Amino acid sequence: MPTLSQEHPEPSRNEPHKARQMAESFGVDAERYDRARPEYPDALVRQIIAASPGLDIVDVGCGTGIEARQFLAAGCNVLGVEPDIRMAEFARRTGIEVEVVTFEEWDAAGRTFDAVVAGQSWHWVDPVAGAAKAARVLRPGGLLAVFAHAYDPPPFVAEAFATVFRKVAPDSPLSAGPPRPAQDVYQAMFALFADGIRKAAAFGEPEQWRFDWERHYSRDDWLDLLPTTGALTQLPPDQLAEVLAGVGAAIDAIGGGFTMAYTTMAITASLNPR
Repeated sequence: MPTLSQEHPEPSRNEPHKARQMAESFGVDAERYDRARPEYPDALVRQIIAASPGLDIVDVGCGTGIEARQFLAAGCNVLGVEPDIRMAEFARRTGIEVEVVTFEEWDAAGRTFDAVVAGQSWHWVDPVAGAAKAARVLRPGGLLAVFAHAYDPPPFVAEAFATVFRKVAPDSPLSAGPPRPAQDVYQAMFALFADGIRKAAAFGEPEQWRFDWERHYSRDDWLDLLPTTGALTQLPPDQLAEVLAGVGAAIDAIGGGFTMAYTTMAITASLNPR
C-alpha cells in the first residue's frame, strides 16, 4: 500500500504541492474514493471544534466531502475549497458547498472563518503560502488544523503490492527501493507542515495530536481502496487490474482479510492576536 511519500513523484518529495497532475488525479473515480476512503476519528473532530473559537469552517482540498460531512454533522458551517471539479461535484451532491480552486488562488472575498482544516490534503498546498493564506481568512483566535492517516498493511500484503507494482511500472520512481514505514513518512511531512506554519509568522507554536484506531478489511474492501491511492490513480486499466490481482491473491493467502492499525496525526496552531 503506498504511503503518503509514494503518492507524489520522487523529485517533489519536499514540494509535493508542485505535482499538480498527481494532486488532481484522485477524481478519476470520485464515487469509489468517497466509498473506500476512511473517515476521521470522532475524537479528532470534537477536539478541533473545542479548540476553535466558533463553528464556521473552511475545508481545504475537501475532495468528496468526507471530513466536511463529519464537521457538518457536528453542527459546523462548512465551505469546501477543492481544485478538482469531479470531486467538488460529488461533494456538492452530498450537501457540501464547494468552490473550485486551489487554496492558494482562492478568493475569500472578505469572508472570515473560525477554523481552516485540511484532511489528507495539506501536502498538495504550499506549506508557507497555505499557512499565510489561512492566517488571512481566520478570525481572532482561529485555528489551523491539518490531519492525515498513517498506516501500513501487513508485510505480506505490502510485499505483494511492491512486487507487482515493480513489474507493471518498472520505470516509476515509486518502484525504486523499499517503502519507508508510514509513520516515519508522515512525521517528516508533518515537520514540513509545522515549519511552514512557523515561517508564516502568524500562529502560535504548532501542536501535534495523535489518534490510534483499527479497521478490518476484507479482500474486497482493500481492493476497493487501493485504486484511490496516488500510486494507482494514473495507471492504465490493464496494469491496475494486474496489481489488484496480485494483492488480492496475497490477501486470500492470509485468510481473506486483515486488521489495519491506523494512526491519525494532526498539526494544529492558533492564530496569534493581531
